[in-house]
Amino acid sequence: MNAAVKVRDQIAEQPWLWPWWRTTTPDAAVLGWILLIHITAAVGLILFPLPGWRVLVGAIALAWIGGIGTTVCYHRTIAHRSLTLKPWALAILTFFALFNGSGKPISWAAGHRRHHATADSEGDISSPRQGFWWAHLRWLWQAGDPDANRYCPDLLRLRYRFWNPLQVPILALSYFGGLYFSLAAFFWLGAIRLVFSLHAQCFVNSVCHTEPTAGPSEDSSRNVRWLGVMHFFQGENWHRNHHARPGSAQLGWGWRQPDVGYWTICLLEKIGAATDVRRLRRV
Repeated sequence: MNAAVKVRDQIAEQPWLWPWWRTTTPDAAVLGWILLIHITAAVGLILFPLPGWRVLVGAIALAWIGGIGTTVCYHRTIAHRSLTLKPWALAILTFFALFNGSGKPISWAAGHRRHHATADSEGDISSPRQGFWWAHLRWLWQAGDPDANRYCPDLLRLRYRFWNPLQVPILALSYFGGLYFSLAAFFWLGAIRLVFSLHAQCFVNSVCHTEPTAGPSEDSSRNVRWLGVMHFFQGENWHRNHHARPGSAQLGWGWRQPDVGYWTICLLEKIGAATDVRRLRRV
């Protein structure tokens, strides 16, 4: 095998060496979507830097419920089985997670389970050890789809597969829906909110795995207090806690670590919408 072939094979196996615009075939649409919402958001911020308080409150409310959908439903319920949601609550929160741009529930859970299975090893495809932008965004369109049959065979059921063909129409509603109200609402309820929510979630990969004292194969997860503001204190920023106790529905350990996601779970439990909540047990 000549040197050129060896280099080609190495680059194919290490997609972080690719130019940023190269995609795997299934992920070309992901790059197109990310470029679309960023360009639209930039135009919106130029045209409507101050959208009015009603539109701003609406955008924050949609980002908040979308974040709850991701942290409570996708992360703690589907990926980790830390609790069980009644079908109606599962459906509502899945809709808002999709509406917020978090992707299909099976793909999200498969990617997250792969992360836990390979964290801080050479197989950790979203590691910031390959660079900040790789961990923050590029892996989304260059790492390829996770193997759902391997990582989440328990999710290959109708209640989860049902959402696969609905992703595109839900995202179209998410992107265009604000036009019903005004042009400013189009930008702020759509692309600007989606860009904010995307980066809030991506910071968990790019910032919450940068513990400076961690060795090459040691736990690099961190609790990042400032990120809680961007997450509306929903708890995802307590990432070291999560890696220490991944099966717990409680990410914040004590009152000094706000975890609105867990408080929401407690509320859902009180009204009968959540059961089998696995709470924190420290060892």
